[in-house]
Amino acid sequence: MTAAQAAAPPLLRDRRFLLLAAARTISVLGNAFARVALAFAVLALPGAGPGQLSLVLACQALPMLLFILVGGVIADRMSRSRLMVLADVVGAAAYAGLAAMILTGYAPLWALCALAVLAGTATALFMPALEGVVPLIVPESALQRANGILRIGTNSATLLGLALSGVTVAFVGAGWALALNAFSFVLSAVLVNGLRLARRPRAASSGWADLRDGWHEFFSRQWLWVVVAQYTVVVAAVNATVGVFGPLAANDHLGGARAWSLIVAAQALGMLAGAGFATRIRVRRPLLVAVLATFPFAAPMILLGVHAPIWSIAVAMFCSGFANDIFGVLWITTIQREVPEEALSRVSAYDLFGSLAFAPLGLLVAGPVAERVGTGPALVGCGALVILATGAALLSPQIRSLRAPGPADTADAAPGYADKKDAAPAA
Repeated sequence: MTAAQAAAPPLLRDRRFLLLAAARTISVLGNAFARVALAFAVLALPGAGPGQLSLVLACQALPMLLFILVGGVIADRMSRSRLMVLADVVGAAAYAGLAAMILTGYAPLWALCALAVLAGTATALFMPALEGVVPLIVPESALQRANGILRIGTNSATLLGLALSGVTVAFVGAGWALALNAFSFVLSAVLVNGLRLARRPRAASSGWADLRDGWHEFFSRQWLWVVVAQYTVVVAAVNATVGVFGPLAANDHLGGARAWSLIVAAQALGMLAGAGFATRIRVRRPLLVAVLATFPFAAPMILLGVHAPIWSIAVAMFCSGFANDIFGVLWITTIQREVPEEALSRVSAYDLFGSLAFAPLGLLVAGPVAERVGTGPALVGCGALVILATGAALLSPQIRSLRAPGPADTADAAPGYADKKDAAPAA
């Protein structure tokens, strides 16, 4: 063990890691409330219906896709913690405005859409910065465990938030639930501000040049763009299943909303267990294991499509959730290890942009496809797409061969972490 490794405190006693983990958990808990509260708030407005709800949600989702690359450029040009604080403040303002409109009863559709755009923009600024913060406060030897712990916190918060959101909306109203989400953003901003990461050197290049450099870092790694291309298909299939095909199948063959709630809960529990398992596993070929972990995503789609018993679908969804977080932890840890720190947020932005590129399309075409070919064949088709995309990704030699650093490599990396840690507090 090197002196730098010995000096680095365990993760759960590291003040800055605890600040980051607490900020993420609180923010995700608030967002889980908002997912339910916003839907009921819009639908409760006079004359509102599914069309108005779809428009508000689209106004929130579209900026996340449009501005994520801008967020990556900004995060690589300034203090990432300060950008995260700014994004949290913007998010707090957006949800506070939504809460105020719902509570006062003055909620014109254009204003709801404008604030939804603001909330989506805040997320686009926050996420690339977050992906680049973890390696600045955690030694390379602990990256996988750190990412797993962060996922345990966010998965637990999602479960708790979704479980309590309906009760909160029923007892205090959707407006106050949205206000709680705004407050969660304020708490997150206060906690993230405690990280006090250093200002980044002022870049002499333009934003467009930074974007091109980020694209070069992204596309020069075959393993990176191959997996992103794989997940462009996978995420679209998963979104179509969870958003449209799955509820339709549950309504037609499994007894309705209660059955679907059980299936989704099984997936959430699987994600929580998978994140915990991912903090402990040690694999020499993380990308190979991560891509192989995508195959279980297809099982619940196919079982839903062939009208399998609900218990088998719930088990498959648990396994799918478990595999999802195995993939997620190994994937982000590999990016953080392999991509230069100064380009990490831009590369993460390209990753997020590519993976989410077809997600809205999957939701858009799901309804017409279900009407044309039937829900069962559409679900089996989604499962087949996941299998084909994952099999194609395994053809990449870099995915099959890229290895995680061994103990000697990790020890060599520890002094670099110490240098970054010493420099970081100079806010």
